[in-house]
Amino acid sequence: MLILSCNVGSTSLKYRLYDMAAGEKELASGHFEGVGRKTGAFKQQTAEGIREAGNAPPVSYADAINQLMRFLLETGTLPEGKCPACVAFKVVAALGYSGVQQLDEAVLGSMAAINSLLPAHNPPYITAVRLFARRMPGTPMIGSFETGFFQDMPEYAAIYPLPRNLFEQGVRRNGAHGASHEFVSRWIMQKEGREDLKIITCHLGGSSSLAAVKDGKGVDTTIGMSLQTGLPHNNRIGDIDPYLTFYLNESLGMGLEEIKALYSQESGLKGLSGGLSDDFREIQQAAWGGNPAAKTAVEAFAYQIKKQIGAYAAALGGLDAIAFAGGIGQNNPALRAAAIEGLEFLGIKIDPEKNGNAAPGSLISAEGSPVRVYVVATNEEIVIARKALAFLTV
Repeated sequence: MLILSCNVGSTSLKYRLYDMAAGEKELASGHFEGVGRKTGAFKQQTAEGIREAGNAPPVSYADAINQLMRFLLETGTLPEGKCPACVAFKVVAALGYSGVQQLDEAVLGSMAAINSLLPAHNPPYITAVRLFARRMPGTPMIGSFETGFFQDMPEYAAIYPLPRNLFEQGVRRNGAHGASHEFVSRWIMQKEGREDLKIITCHLGGSSSLAAVKDGKGVDTTIGMSLQTGLPHNNRIGDIDPYLTFYLNESLGMGLEEIKALYSQESGLKGLSGGLSDDFREIQQAAWGGNPAAKTAVEAFAYQIKKQIGAYAAALGGLDAIAFAGGIGQNNPALRAAAIEGLEFLGIKIDPEKNGNAAPGSLISAEGSPVRVYVVATNEEIVIARKALAFLTV
């Protein structure tokens, strides 16, 4: 059974084509960056080593989908006239839906109903799902909602301090990056050879979140009902005082659309760095070069990660392991070191040499550290492919 697994970002599209009947063999993969932007890149490859790459970004999601379908057909990876059993998506959230769902118009409409909460994520996903559905009529579009891993959080962790009737209407902490947190925590359980573990998973990238995982279940997370919460993101705010919105509007005269753009496009790491960049690598280089605003941005990001690790160690009642994943978490030893520094009292200590030379799958904690620290290459696409397979074969 072939499953095409797609991960759609606000300006990107990643995919992997799996043969699930052949031991989850990956037949092809691709990554399109900068969709609709002036700069970007793409690369695609097959299991046989056929590759193509370039620096021209797709002008639209339709363009990216056309490119990936052309590549799969021309390389014979997907034979002419044959469609995969389904297209699986890592969708974020919908009003009244979670878990695994067939993405029909009712579910897509419920996703659109909360576009105001997820303006950078739900619209691209809705567009991509409809484009694939038109390209492959009759092929099921299956969505695994990012909120699913956190739907069984204890009520006291999920609820906001608002009138209870709002909680009963779905206003709650939903979480995100569920596929990544699930993959990483299960990777650690397999590595450790047991499931009764207390784990903190750190998904750090353009969009970042931490999760507290106990016995394989997500019991708390930094993302709330929208992706504008938690840690500072690349250009989105993270946690702030909610009454700042009223201050900006009523005292500083900013309009609501202006405030929305400020929160979703000009804040986070970009805002902290004085508008320098929304790319953590560029901000870090500037910090090392003496830029004070960039230095503050790096320090603030590491501090918020450290603070959440301490909070989740308390929430879990102890800690067995920590994992760093995502583009920043996997590839930035300096950030990992800064986020762990000072947490020795919790039994967390990394080996500087191991950390500096870490490859995906590495253990970077120091010898004798009670808490084991890993660097993990997350694979959200295989998680959603597995969930889609289970959904189709029930």
